This record gives sequence, structure tokens and C-alpha cells, in this order.
Amino acid sequence: MKKYQFWFVVGSQFLYGPEVLETVDSRAREMADALSEVLPFPLVYKVTAKTSKETADVVKEANYDDSCAGIITWCHTFSPSKMWINGFAGLQKPYCHFATQYNREIPNEEIDMDFMNLNQAAHGDREHGFIAARLRMPRKVIAGYWKDEAVRKRIGSWMKAAVGAAVSRGMKVMRFGDNMREVAVTEGDKVEVQAKLGWQVNTWAVGDLVKVMNEVTEAEIDALMDTYKASYDIATDNLDAIRYQAREEIAIKKMMDAEGCMAFSNTFQDLYGMEQLPGLASQHLMAQGYGYGGEGDWKVSAMTAIMKAMGEGGNGSSLFMEDYTYHLEPGKEYSLGAHMLEVCPCCAAGKPRIETHHLGIGMNEKDPARLVFEGREGDAIVVSLVDMGGRLRLICQDIHCVKPILPMPNLPVARVMWQAEPSLTTGVECWITAGGAHHTVLSYDVTAEQMKDWAAMMDIEFVHITRDTTVESLEHDLFLSDLAWKLK
Repeated sequence: MKKYQFWFVVGSQFLYGPEVLETVDSRAREMADALSEVLPFPLVYKVTAKTSKETADVVKEANYDDSCAGIITWCHTFSPSKMWINGFAGLQKPYCHFATQYNREIPNEEIDMDFMNLNQAAHGDREHGFIAARLRMPRKVIAGYWKDEAVRKRIGSWMKAAVGAAVSRGMKVMRFGDNMREVAVTEGDKVEVQAKLGWQVNTWAVGDLVKVMNEVTEAEIDALMDTYKASYDIATDNLDAIRYQAREEIAIKKMMDAEGCMAFSNTFQDLYGMEQLPGLASQHLMAQGYGYGGEGDWKVSAMTAIMKAMGEGGNGSSLFMEDYTYHLEPGKEYSLGAHMLEVCPCCAAGKPRIETHHLGIGMNEKDPARLVFEGREGDAIVVSLVDMGGRLRLICQDIHCVKPILPMPNLPVARVMWQAEPSLTTGVECWITAGGAHHTVLSYDVTAEQMKDWAAMMDIEFVHITRDTTVESLEHDLFLSDLAWKLK
């Protein structure tokens, strides 16, 4: 992860004289320093902007500084908004309008016209807000006192979404082979995705991977085996299968790192020259922050990497997932999510086990090694990015992960069980109505609000299925959204 920072740009004007501007500058610096101590990323005070040139200059600087993940503005005094037009017209970074003020309370004895002239945030932020609305700018508006914990948490949450946007703009996905034959939802317009989201999605032959695998040394494998032993319980005598997965992991990582890729996809239908579909290899790569998509699903692989970067510590608990089957007992309706082999251990409730089992799908010559575990309990979301033809739609559903209600001793894969909002059946109807894919990113760390913010930053459609969603309301919203996006 790069060392991202955010820029604090404060608005004012020359009308109030040098003493007021000195006070504004001092307070802005104090606020940025104090907020930097509690926010997930530094907030760097850049300028108290007083002219059109100053706003345009700081925006140009932000656009070309890769460490700047977004700007946060605030108008301490009244800042005429026409001076922001040239800057905002060229802004290419996420933008948050922080509507706050330096003092928490109105001072009964102190307040006079000098105080009013200095403390005009209620006045200035409205003028400032108008121009962003007039320019139809994507933005986040956060109002509240700058020392309040709840306000700081909202700023921090938005920062993580903005980092997701920065990661997206630099995303490179390595595809080993094509997507699963005849599958529609894993397809998509890669040119449109690069133009809209910044992703570079390209293909490498599986034979290229096999060549790199053959160059991996036994010493490299030994070192990774030590990592496996320290991280996981080895519950198989087939060490050769684990060593083969280590060989695959080392080769995939070498190829991705050489190309600057943060995500990859493969398919069980194309294993040319390989003995096993990467299982443990893919899982351990995801544990390190790489994104993955099964069956050639490059969209979910990129989204996994992005949402991991948005999570806690820059590699949060977000993972490639697939809805597999339902438990439809009345009053106990659950979804069971899993995949053939590749579920990230970041969600494990206990220490994962390395096991080897037969995989009866694909051209596996030998039984692949994989991590087997149960996912932990907790509130989460599942997210799906789909290509609607002419636009991208991000679908997000609130879920509650539970301890699996059955032990499932003969299911040799990692699994997560959850209750979907607003209910299993209504949630399924809503998901299908919206066109949601069978592959998702499940996240315990990233929130629906953050994904909504991310979608706004990337200028794509956002659909949220919540406890209050009905099929009828969703159909109405999708109809209106379809009309709106056709007009864009």
C-alpha cells in the first residue's frame, strides 16, 4: 500500500483583513494536526484559498500527486464560490465537503460583529455547497463538530473509500486464460472498465505460468512451507500436494509483482501443464492482500483487491465468495457460501486446516491442497459489480454471518453461512432482479456507505438491498435509475 494522505483546503477571502486570515490559517493548521492523530490517514493542511488561482493551483497539484487520495474542504469564513469553479472543473480526486466550525458553542458574552465576521462557517459552507451542486460534482458532505468522535469516524470511513478509488485507478489484473466457457456475468467491457474505473485487465497464457513454476527452487518452496506450517494446521500426509501449491503461489506472485498486478483470475477449464487448480496458493495470496476471481471472473478479482485495501490496515477482511446453496427451513433460512477451493482465510473463525481432497471438476491430475475452515460471525455485506451494457452497476446487500448451523463434515472446503436482508427469499428476489452475479466480495470491514461513496467517486450506479427493501420498491428504483443513466 502506498502512503496516502488527504489535503485540507480552507476557503476565505481578503475582505476580512490580514488578522482574520492569520487566525483562519492558524486554526486550520491546528484542526488538520489534531485530526491527523485520529484519522486513518494524515490530513495535510495546504492553503487558505482566497482567489480563483489559489483554488485552481491546489487542485492541479493534488491531481498530479499520487500520494494525495482526496481533498477535504471547509469554509471558515464566507468564501465566494465563483472562485472555486476553475479548480473544481478540473478536480480528478475524491472530494469531501466538511461543514463544521472551529468553536462548538455560541459564546454568549464574546459574540459581537467581529466574532460573526470571523466565524461564518454556517454562511460560507452554504455558498460553497451551492457551486458543487451547480457543477453536479460527486462529493461527500459531512456536517458536525470537528472534535466529535462520530464525525471523525465518518471522515475516516470516507477516506477509506477514497483510498479504494486510488487503488482502483492503478488496478492491474492478470488473467490466466479466459473466463469459464458460456458464462455471461463474468464477461464485461474491459475498455469501458479501464476508462471508468482505471483497471487494466490483460491475459497471460497458462503456459507462461507453468514456465515460471518450473523455475521455482526447492529452497523457495521450503521457505513458504515454513510459513504455511506457522499459519495453518496441516491435516494431511500429502506434503507433495502442499509443496505443489507453494510452487504455484510463488510463480503467480512473481508474475503479478513483475507486472504490477494486484489481482488475478484463473479457471478450472484451463490448467494446461498444471497438476492442480491453485487452491491453497490462491487462498494464501488473498491473505496477503491480492484479489482473486474464480472461473475467470476478473471483475470480482479486482473488487476483492480494492475492498481489501479499503479495510482495516490496508488489507481488511474482504474475500472472494460465491452463493452455493440455501437452507430453507421455515424460520431458519440461510445462505451457504463457499467455492471449489478459493476462500480467503481472513474470515476464518479458527485456525484453518490444510487438507487435500479430490476435486471432481476441471482437469486436475492430483488432489489439490486447500484451506478448510468456518467463517466467523458478524455483520457484513456482499458486493457484486456487473456490466449492464453501457454502464456498470454495483450491487450491495446487507447480511449477518452466523456460525454454520451444521458441521458438514464431508464438505472439504472453506464455508461461510449468513442471513440476508431483508430475508433470504426476498433478498434473493431482489438480487436476481438487480442482475447480481453468483460471485461476490463478502466483507466484514467495508460498509455499504463506503461502497456507495466509492461508486459515486467512480461515477457508477449503486444499488443497496437493506432490511427495508421490497421487490416492488427495488423495481421502481431500478426503472428510474435506468432512465437517469440513459440520460447521462
